[in-house]
Amino acid sequence: MDYDSKKSGSRTLLMSIFMSAYGPIILGFGLLSGHSSTQLSDFFRRSAELLALICAYVIYHITNIDSCDASRKASLEQYSNRFVGAIMCFSGTIMILLALFAGSNDKGNVTTALIISLLGVIANTLFWIKYQNLNKHENNAILLVQSRLYRAKSLVDICVTTTLATVTFLPNSTVSFYMDIIGSVIVAAYMVFCGVKTIREA
Repeated sequence: MDYDSKKSGSRTLLMSIFMSAYGPIILGFGLLSGHSSTQLSDFFRRSAELLALICAYVIYHITNIDSCDASRKASLEQYSNRFVGAIMCFSGTIMILLALFAGSNDKGNVTTALIISLLGVIANTLFWIKYQNLNKHENNAILLVQSRLYRAKSLVDICVTTTLATVTFLPNSTVSFYMDIIGSVIVAAYMVFCGVKTIREA
């Protein structure tokens, strides 16, 4: 793997952090007016994923940009991937609990969360493709896990967008109430599945 490829991987991870940082902040403010369990779950998910991205960036920089022997590199990559997997499992568990114990029919204004999730579909799909291409050239364990993470994030955001669109256009209805719960559970289950798979293969 040449130096330019390493720098490209590092820049992509750093850009992922910057692109992911706005989500939890804006969703946090959005929770002041919205009470959807999917919206709250999405806030926890994005916050946890941001921590995982920061960890992945630090480990990638240490193992690929700075000097690092093969044994230490493998150990650090394994730690990073297990951490990412654990974050995904934690996020999924929190989301399931929030969905099952949410009892309010009035979901409030979820427009902000809907816009964030829609932008997330676009951005995460682009990063998924980017990480796939980078991993083909570099064959790097961290980039492979990031590709899986962004694939999961893309599918999750599609589900979140669909659910929040239902809550927005059919407010206080039985359909939106159950869609909110079902959407959260589907998202959570997929996150846990991907997290367990990542930990096992680390």
